[in-house]
Amino acid sequence: MQISYFSWVRERMGIAEEHVALPPDVAELSALIAWLAARDARGAHAFAEPERIRAAIDGTMIGPDARIADAREIALFPPVTGG
Repeated sequence: MQISYFSWVRERMGIAEEHVALPPDVAELSALIAWLAARDARGAHAFAEPERIRAAIDGTMIGPDARIADAREIALFPPVTGG
């Protein structure tokens, strides 16, 4: 699965995207964010406030309880504001 990072999430992770093989117990977005945070110091910093993270699966916005099993790409980013 491809994970893409945007804005300050990308800056904190130090990469724009990566391909990962998820453990079987990572089945929804909240579990993915927890797994990313637990992997290393960069992830811990990027996802220290998981409630601030927004996500999209294959271009469609999702919530924290969304299932991610069939996703090709998950995009993770901070809240977006417009004007």
